[in-house]
Amino acid sequence: MNSRLERGTVAAVLEHELVVEVNGELERAFPDPALLDQPEVGDTVLLNTTAVRLGLGTGGVHFVVSIEGKSPSTARSGDGHIMKLRYTPHQFAVHAVEEQSHPMHEVMREAEFLENTPVVICELHSMIPAVAMSFHHEMIAEEQATQPRVVYVMTDGGALPMHFSKTIAALKEHGLLTATVTVGHAYGGDLEAVNLYSGLLAAKHVLHADIILCGMGPGIVGTGTRYGHTGIEVGQAVNAVHALAGEAVVVPRISFADARERHRGLSHHTITALGRVALAQATLPLPNLDDDQAATVWKQITESGLHLKHRLVGLSGSSILDAAPRFPVPLRTMGRTLDEDPAFFLAAGAAGEWAARQKKRPTKRKLSGSSWQQVHSAPKIVEA
Repeated sequence: MNSRLERGTVAAVLEHELVVEVNGELERAFPDPALLDQPEVGDTVLLNTTAVRLGLGTGGVHFVVSIEGKSPSTARSGDGHIMKLRYTPHQFAVHAVEEQSHPMHEVMREAEFLENTPVVICELHSMIPAVAMSFHHEMIAEEQATQPRVVYVMTDGGALPMHFSKTIAALKEHGLLTATVTVGHAYGGDLEAVNLYSGLLAAKHVLHADIILCGMGPGIVGTGTRYGHTGIEVGQAVNAVHALAGEAVVVPRISFADARERHRGLSHHTITALGRVALAQATLPLPNLDDDQAATVWKQITESGLHLKHRLVGLSGSSILDAAPRFPVPLRTMGRTLDEDPAFFLAAGAAGEWAARQKKRPTKRKLSGSSWQQVHSAPKIVEA
């Protein structure tokens, strides 16, 4: 194990982070509001600097472990008994939506299915804003009478604290995201849930989601191997959505700006998650790319057999180009902007367009029990 702790002095308190003097240098640090009181200028703080010193992509910030000379506040009020960060010094209890003492316990006890609700599954956190922006852009263009409810279910494949994501705060501030659910060991959502299945059900039946966005927080673990990455959870999410009778929509990870060959065109993460891990069919929206790029992606799809297992739908994806200047939420993936990596954001835009089309369809007759389990038709490409 490799863990590095250093002391620093708080030089400035910003909206979402601190500026801390460490060894004579000014560096950024994140104080988790779920675990700490708010530090003040002049405070000496103990920092976990491990990831930054290793040059890893944790947003370039240290994490505040404690504030020296100040005792933590007494336990926060609440009736919860479900522990997050279990069996670590930082474990704490949350009031999970499934608990018997929670006001929504009875709703959760009866909840079984997603009732064909679209669940847009995103491998990278940077896909979330592009999907949400494109979805809302399409819905506004149709002059919908009511504001659609978009709920984000955050898994524990990346950052665990919801508060770490500036993106989610911005989406909620601008009305692009209605509410959030954190599942597993992720925490800080509007609702806490024990696992992905109950988190999805809470999004649908407690928060009344019209569409659900599902994916990890900022940061992803990768090793350059087929299965050694947390993006594998995309396939697991497809299975969960299928088991709950929702519509799994997967954002393909496409890039022609990533220098790593394994992520060029259609990422090997998407190919493995959908080709090896997903046991049920998902909808895979494909954006309009130039001929050479489209040929590369199509070759990867056919060589991996994804076209035989999943439903491919062709869309423009260009709604993100119109939505980006309309909604003041930054778009950036792996340090690259929309202009620098357009294929990546066009793919997310296509998923947002597809979700909007599902929302605009006439309401389907509700079924119950096993009647929700649908027999999928043979996969085919659909020009949407």
